[in-house]
Amino acid sequence: MTTGKGVTVEPTAGAVPVDFRQRAVVAVSIGSLLPGESPRLSGADGDHVARLAELDAPLPPILVDRRSMRVIDGMHRLMAALLKGQETIDVEFFDGSTDDAFLWAVEANVTHGLPLSHADRRAAAARIVVSHPHMSDRAIARAAGLGAKAVAAIRRCSSEAVPELGARVGRDGKVRPLSSVAGRQRAAELIAERPQASLREVARLAGISPATVSDVRRRLESGEDPVGARSAAGGAPRESATVAGVPRQRTERRMRLVQRDPATVLEKLLRDPSLRHKEEGRLLLRLLRQNAIGTDEWTELTAVVPPHCGVLVANLARQYAETWREFAQELDERVQLVGDLAVAE
Repeated sequence: MTTGKGVTVEPTAGAVPVDFRQRAVVAVSIGSLLPGESPRLSGADGDHVARLAELDAPLPPILVDRRSMRVIDGMHRLMAALLKGQETIDVEFFDGSTDDAFLWAVEANVTHGLPLSHADRRAAAARIVVSHPHMSDRAIARAAGLGAKAVAAIRRCSSEAVPELGARVGRDGKVRPLSSVAGRQRAAELIAERPQASLREVARLAGISPATVSDVRRRLESGEDPVGARSAAGGAPRESATVAGVPRQRTERRMRLVQRDPATVLEKLLRDPSLRHKEEGRLLLRLLRQNAIGTDEWTELTAVVPPHCGVLVANLARQYAETWREFAQELDERVQLVGDLAVAE
């Protein structure tokens, strides 16, 4: 896989755990199965096995490596089946590498069943950083049930050699460069060669976003370096004090106002016919309405979450929050792009 900047990332594994399982569920002799490598540092939980064994309802099939017949996900279910005296158990087979199998096992244990401990998740992330260096911090964070900042710290402190790649694959499967320096330099060349080219055309050829191209063009018109000091160091452009062309101070003030009274903003959106008359717009309005609750209500929701569900709910909340943040970032870039095009016309 090659980015627009000529950076190659091997597509040996996905940005997120790929479902290598086949749809068919097969009854397999329990005696033919072997324990796999579990992300649980303390091993299986006997109490959880006993609780599963007491259930009358059938449990979901376990996931097994087809080549080695080792259990990737479902050791508690397998031990419960043994406790109940079963001779066979339902299995879905996995076809992939050992590293991908571990990656899948981690995500499976984070999203269902007995939650992994914080130490389990950090240890798993440390291994994934080494085995899948092309995965972004956010992609690994989602798989391991951690925050992206925690994964970044784990990557920096890893005692094993982690390959230095020019790009990483995000949760959405897209390849993104770690530094925009080369892309900005290429965009500056293209703008000089094709002054009438659109932002999107330059962005496509340079392998960067239209918003970044707009910043490069503004810098060139102002006689500034198109790269910027912080971009050259692998960080954000020097104008990081702005968000989508709006001063950060003003943006933060506007965000605080929205947080204090989301109902007012939502009411205005609900009256907008351009949203109400489209199915996608109505879906967006429903999602926004579901999130438009006050601080007191969030406190009440926090109180009703039982301790054994706390980790699962917290992980889901972080994932949803990250999704909304990325959605907001895309809207910021779109607003800036529209504004730039309007100015250009």
